[in-house]
Amino acid sequence: MDNLYIEEILEHYREPLNFGKLDKFDTSSRQLNPFCGDDMEIFVRFKNNAVEDIGFVGKGCAISIASASILTDYVKGKTKGELTKFSEKDMLSLLGIEVSETRKKCALLALAVLKDCF
Repeated sequence: MDNLYIEEILEHYREPLNFGKLDKFDTSSRQLNPFCGDDMEIFVRFKNNAVEDIGFVGKGCAISIASASILTDYVKGKTKGELTKFSEKDMLSLLGIEVSETRKKCALLALAVLKDCF
């Protein structure tokens, strides 16, 4: 595995993008990964059917927090239709690292929470 990608994951974990609850949001969802204790809530504000702003709060392992950071940054400006088509495979590709079977639930938690928002 490329150390550059590992370092990027750790950077997103240490200083996640879009971390924090939005003051004004249209929808939110929260999920818990019972296997490892990751807990995440995402807040979304839409404008013209697209993500105008997004934020998340929670606690978890480096993979789950980094995934939320990367995903929330990626989805800004995307429409609900585009996000409906965004798959688990797309999410794993967006991460840019190989994720073991046991860590996939951590890597996909943010996507599951986001999909609950629309």
